[in-house]
Amino acid sequence: MTTLHRIDLTCPVCTSAFRSHTVVATNGFGGKRTDFHECAAGMQPLPYFVHLCRTCGYAGGTRDFGAEVAPSDLLKAQVWGELARALRHALPSGSLKYEHAAKVAEWQGSEPRYLADLFLRAAWCCVDEGDTEAERYFRRKAAWRFADALAVYGGVPPEERAVITYLVGELWRRIGDHDQAQRWFDMVVEEVTEPSAQRWVLAVAEQQKVEPREWFT
Repeated sequence: MTTLHRIDLTCPVCTSAFRSHTVVATNGFGGKRTDFHECAAGMQPLPYFVHLCRTCGYAGGTRDFGAEVAPSDLLKAQVWGELARALRHALPSGSLKYEHAAKVAEWQGSEPRYLADLFLRAAWCCVDEGDTEAERYFRRKAAWRFADALAVYGGVPPEERAVITYLVGELWRRIGDHDQAQRWFDMVVEEVTEPSAQRWVLAVAEQQKVEPREWFT
């Protein structure tokens, strides 16, 4: 089962003190989807890997609330101008927490790969929340950012490029853009660096082109 621990945090933007929860232990007994969304049996842990200040809307991982974090005046203005306003219209769901964390990271100039991971987790949360429209929205954001990371020298380590290329294809497949998905699946072979160890990536890319599955078996 997923086990949580209560922690005390202070928002570096508005200095509000609040309590949040972080994951102590979880499991993968719920299986893994073909977009690498690993599900737990019981309560899902994803929403608890990020924290959100309900006063101003600032969000991020535990380290983003550390005493050494000093947001710029511009970042504070962006948080108050956009994220605080969003809290008036939406409850702080897991997907909203990741969306806010992604926006904060984007304003801070974070690498595309990091942003892609946040948007992907937002999409995974939407699956658990049953919000299909928002799921597609975040999958698009993730696909674009992963593509940006692949286009930048050193944006993705060579040994991970085949997997990320496959993932972009799978994201487009789940969005419903099969032409884009096919194009990315076809590019996987060009990114393989260790044919023996990465044979599984080629196999799953071919599988998702021809007879797609929702879960790894």
